[in-house]
Amino acid sequence: MDHSELRGRLLVAAPSLTDPNFRLAVVLLLDHTDEGAVGVLLNRPSDMPLASALPQWEPLATAPDAVFLGGPVQRDAIVALGRTPIASDGPLQRILAGTAVVDLQIDPDQQPAELQSVRLFAGYAGWGAGQLEAEIEAGGWFVVEAEAADVFTDEPAQLWDRVLARQGGIFRTLPPDPTLN
Repeated sequence: MDHSELRGRLLVAAPSLTDPNFRLAVVLLLDHTDEGAVGVLLNRPSDMPLASALPQWEPLATAPDAVFLGGPVQRDAIVALGRTPIASDGPLQRILAGTAVVDLQIDPDQQPAELQSVRLFAGYAGWGAGQLEAEIEAGGWFVVEAEAADVFTDEPAQLWDRVLARQGGIFRTLPPDPTLN
């Protein structure tokens, strides 16, 4: 598997994946190398409003106005993704069209590229060398194309169903609980 092919794609948890950290999760892969992979869960909003965590970023918050649980690793670290019109890597690290990693150390008004909105994630999902590939091979994850709208959806609870439905075929009818099939 070519590592560069997975960056910017979605991992959609198979219904059989029962780990509570990833049950029905949709993960955007931010990086994938020989050493491992890193991503953030797109469909786990927390109860903490973005304004409570980083008030200076609140004007750019998208609905729902919450810090999302990015994954089980380092929940005290914040990863920020921004919606931006940038088309390629440049002042911000582009993850996919219209979406880039945002440096929170730089004031929102001083960012090197225009930001239309941001989403904050507490923690991230991480895999060691070969671990993600083994989980994909075992059928734990579906790898699909991401859309910027997935990252900034205002209905994160519907994201798993919506992403699978747009894949067509059998994916449109996968039940969240395979025992009900």
